[in-house]
Amino acid sequence: MKYTTLTCLTCLLLVTACEKNKDRSDASGTFEATETIVSAEVSGKVMAFTADEGDQVKAGQVLGYIDSTQLYLQKLQLQQNRRAVLAGQPNVATQLEALEKELDHALSDRGRVANLVKGDVASKKQLDDADTRIAVLRARIAAQRNELGTRNTALYEQGRTIEVQLRSVEDQLGKCRIESPLDGTVLTTYVNPNEMTAAGRPLFKVADLGTMRLKAYLTGDQFDNVKLGQAVRVLVDSGDGGTKAYPGEVEWISDRAEFTPKTIQTRDERSNLVHAIKVRVKNDGLIKIGMYGEVILGTATAQTATE
Repeated sequence: MKYTTLTCLTCLLLVTACEKNKDRSDASGTFEATETIVSAEVSGKVMAFTADEGDQVKAGQVLGYIDSTQLYLQKLQLQQNRRAVLAGQPNVATQLEALEKELDHALSDRGRVANLVKGDVASKKQLDDADTRIAVLRARIAAQRNELGTRNTALYEQGRTIEVQLRSVEDQLGKCRIESPLDGTVLTTYVNPNEMTAAGRPLFKVADLGTMRLKAYLTGDQFDNVKLGQAVRVLVDSGDGGTKAYPGEVEWISDRAEFTPKTIQTRDERSNLVHAIKVRVKNDGLIKIGMYGEVILGTATAQTATE
């Protein structure tokens, strides 16, 4: 009877040990996310800022703006200057209309003189004078057309210069808007409405928590068996005394070894040098930045396991 009881206890211990070893992690580490600090691009007074810590924001969403009154007035002034410059462009056709009519009249006179010369009524000199008059008018028209074209080109280029200045001011106006650069969660805010800010001063920090990265460490013998894109299993405390498993993918492997961080425990604690890896995990809301996680090399379907 005693022998039977001892055998049952031994079997139970073996089964329990197997279950423990099945979920034994190969490495552990902490979760992190790509955090982006958004800074002011212009100096001025923060007229509005609606972002609060924990808010979900979309890429391009306007969260506030910096005072842009002077820039707007500068834009209006440049627009007025451009209109004034372009208004001074001469109308070539109108400016040449009188000379063109005079040329038509000279051509008609030349035709009449040519007929008179044929009838020996007018002299050859009168015909030469008519030809000279026509040549002079054509030269004047060409010179006037060239001068008007040069003036138009100069004024057009002045307008283009003002247009470039306008684009510069509009770019500065756009930088007065405080926008989120990505879809994510506001982690920290550094400014409040009615405060003065300067170019380069941080306004808020945002991160995409939809995809988290677990930075873990592998020993030398484990490092030889891991590759980029490898499917792994990630275990996270579920909060009810158990763990929750997530499918993960190795997206980065360090190319150099480093000493084991004090807060990290690897499977082989006798190893002093380890290699860092990052595992990409789809977050369902349970995983937070700084939270501990464990990696089991190999593929597995996400499931909840109670230890």
